[in-house]
Amino acid sequence: MERIKIDEPRWDQTTYQGRANHFFTTTNPLNLLCSDKELDKAKEIVVKYRKDGQLNGLTIGDLWKAKHVYDSAFHPDTGEKMLIIGRMSAQVPCNMFITGCMMTFYRTTPAVVFWQWINQSFNAIVNYTNRSGNSPITNQQLGTSYALATSGALVTALGLNSLTKSMSPIIGRLVPFAAVAAANCVNIPLMRMHEIQKGITVSDEHGNVLGESSIAAKWGITQVVLSRIGMASPGMVLPPLLMNYLDRKGFLKRFPWSAAPIQVTLCGVLLTFATPMCCALFPQKASISVDSLEPELQAKIRQSPTAPSVIYYNKGL
Repeated sequence: MERIKIDEPRWDQTTYQGRANHFFTTTNPLNLLCSDKELDKAKEIVVKYRKDGQLNGLTIGDLWKAKHVYDSAFHPDTGEKMLIIGRMSAQVPCNMFITGCMMTFYRTTPAVVFWQWINQSFNAIVNYTNRSGNSPITNQQLGTSYALATSGALVTALGLNSLTKSMSPIIGRLVPFAAVAAANCVNIPLMRMHEIQKGITVSDEHGNVLGESSIAAKWGITQVVLSRIGMASPGMVLPPLLMNYLDRKGFLKRFPWSAAPIQVTLCGVLLTFATPMCCALFPQKASISVDSLEPELQAKIRQSPTAPSVIYYNKGL
């Protein structure tokens, strides 16, 4: 039997459908229910198959199931077990609660401050957990990016709140989304500043390391920012439209307690689909033309008699 490419996702990652299938599997919140024992067992199966290529009594389905559990909990580059709330499988349950509350409690300054702080704390953990490769992040860098992202979100939210008081209520309901988008544009690049300064590891199609590139890092980070904003869009745009409709119909005045449950539930449904679908917008193993790299790295790569025209890197999540 042909050896299974266990280090590659099960589905074709050159197509959007294949990437979506992969992320629907790895972002499945049910993966959070796996115990440490189950996670370690999955890792043992994957590591053992990498070494000897033997199924050892397992079916192909069992092997892929172990690989999916492994992918959901262990970093693709370092192999370390990730913080549970930093895993992509925690995105839906954590974000549905945080996002629902941000959109419910957006009218008062203390509520805006509290929920934007909670959201940026969660984002900082996710960004740190899913950083690309063996990229060390200092405590100073972590603290700086966290403080600036939180400040950016608060300035955006509070500033827009004051500007939209005389506008249509729907505009005010969309302020949390604007704050989240602004914070993502600050938080992710700062959290991964080391990659921008020092470069990200690039390799050929066979995984042979060719060097480090800051240009590749910038492309990867840009893709992650766009994916994160896209991930937040459905859950932070559609619920406000529904809530504005219910408000105009008088439903929220009759049932004021229903605002938070409705928005949290709706966010959960939308995020269940938006999270994997937006993670899949760009290939995890991103590619870039050698011609687009730094001149010195281009020269180094072209010294090889089999120099590739395209190189690859892990863009992070």
